[in-house]
Amino acid sequence: MLFHFTPPHVGILGPVINNAFVFVGFFFLISGFVLAYNYADRPTLRKQTFYVARLSRVYPVYLFTLLVSIPFLQQEWPAHSPHDFYLGLILTPLTLQGWSPNLATFWNTVAWTLPAEMILYALFPFLLIALAALYRGPLKRFASPGWLIFTFLAFWLLGLVPHTLYLIFNPDHLTAPATRYTYGYYLRALKYTPPAYFCTFIAGIILARLHSVLPLSPMRRGILALASLVSLALFFAFAVDRIPYVLVHGAIMLPLFAALLIGLSGPNLIASIFSWRPLVLFGETTFCLYMLHFNVFQMIHFYHLPERLHLVAVDPWVSYLAIIALGFAVHSLVESPARRFVLTHLSPKR
Repeated sequence: MLFHFTPPHVGILGPVINNAFVFVGFFFLISGFVLAYNYADRPTLRKQTFYVARLSRVYPVYLFTLLVSIPFLQQEWPAHSPHDFYLGLILTPLTLQGWSPNLATFWNTVAWTLPAEMILYALFPFLLIALAALYRGPLKRFASPGWLIFTFLAFWLLGLVPHTLYLIFNPDHLTAPATRYTYGYYLRALKYTPPAYFCTFIAGIILARLHSVLPLSPMRRGILALASLVSLALFFAFAVDRIPYVLVHGAIMLPLFAALLIGLSGPNLIASIFSWRPLVLFGETTFCLYMLHFNVFQMIHFYHLPERLHLVAVDPWVSYLAIIALGFAVHSLVESPARRFVLTHLSPKR
């Protein structure tokens, strides 16, 4: 939210806020990690059960935000050809708009992540089965911590190949270095289309396997988490503006995020801070907050609500608080009930 609608006087947090798009890649790493962490040790994984669970988690809120965002279709009409506009109307409710670079941000700008999530969820059971068979078979020796770290780094580097090729060949014929505001068809493909996040997601699955075999004491995990946080702070402070935007967007920081994830995935002081119950409750609402914030913030200011309520002096902070409150409300009144309904009525019988 701060990345899209940056408040004044952010001070030393400026490099983090201005480059907060990197946390989208971190999210896909976490997704692969958490899913593998939860499912890898189960004797069987029923695909239908898994798909229903994933659908119940994301689609109700996604559909709700599209309904809330219907007024924004008036802005999409002049921004697209009639063909693309009607195609966007069809693809977006089906979570397929992300496969088109031109339509990835159609209707609800931040919802471009859903097509990537959906295809990765669809592939996850097959990836998990393939990796389990691989590590149980003749290549079992490759399940050692050293080989897993090597495999993780290999997928990280493979994921950077398209971004490196973009810098070399400049297919959008840019006359200046790309920034977050640069528009280019192939640049949008790197930023928004699902294939751009395949390697990051698979790296997360491999990282979960590494977590299960890596013998780390709580003290070592705490040291690893602290070292990762310090390294990330130094990267944002001194390096992020020196590296091409395309590579930063392509998850060049993934090893640091991976080290942080391993460090926080066991008992230690830093992990206990993130386990603080109010912070956990806030975390549970963040999907709603993410899906709502972009269009709701614009609607608040399109209808001049701060002016009408005489709150301009404390805006945009009052807008942030209103959106956070709305996120909690949607989580309680839409996301949780809808999830229970889907799980109750669509889950296969035992």
